[in-house]
Amino acid sequence: MIVKKAVPYLFLLVVCLTPMMASAADLGVPALTVQTQPDGSEAYTLSIQIVILMTLITLLPAGLMMLTAFTRIVIVLSILRQAIGLMQAPSSQVLIGLSLFLTFFIMAPIFNKIYDEALLPYMEEKIEMQEAFNIAQAPVREFMIAQTREVDLKMFAEISGNTEIQSPETIPFSILVPSFITSELKTAFQIGFLIYIPFLVIDLVVASVLMAMGMMMLSPMMISLPFKIMLFVLVDGWSLIMGTLASSFYV
Repeated sequence: MIVKKAVPYLFLLVVCLTPMMASAADLGVPALTVQTQPDGSEAYTLSIQIVILMTLITLLPAGLMMLTAFTRIVIVLSILRQAIGLMQAPSSQVLIGLSLFLTFFIMAPIFNKIYDEALLPYMEEKIEMQEAFNIAQAPVREFMIAQTREVDLKMFAEISGNTEIQSPETIPFSILVPSFITSELKTAFQIGFLIYIPFLVIDLVVASVLMAMGMMMLSPMMISLPFKIMLFVLVDGWSLIMGTLASSFYV
């Protein structure tokens, strides 16, 4: 069904690219060509490289969420807001923005390494696109493997039927990505559970006191909310949460 829906769009793309290719051919510009290098590798023309880069840009949001620290951070912050009992403060936009910039902070060494070793040499035409891609994926793969549980890797390897993985460097991305995401979800909920416990204790104490006083019609949430906010402020909760999240990726 997905293939049938994609056929009209592929046809439309071909129709749109055909006049451009014809015009480029009339001008003597190789629009879509692949040249074989002396070492056996293949070099693509600039037009193909632009199409590939534009395609990768469309996948950037998904990659940012699924291949970085973003997932763990945003889940933990969402659980924290739920534990305190504040449904709209901080707002979802604030949590996403905070998660995004904390992700950039955590991933900064990896991004800098990709820029220095892959993107900059490629922009200076010192290496080809394929080599730049291989160099860029190495630090990302190293980060993901360090955060992925072995049991998750084994599970997805068995599901895919690929049980002959000899080393972490040979793990295909089709197995590494779902394993990494699963491990991140587990870690995020573990951290969220530990955060939830102190606030749950406050709710239980307040509910018990109200019941003992016979004030069962009064909502315990209304009374416990100020105490939970006060506790979170007194222990400098935001610094503890941010520090814990950042350090959890370097253990």
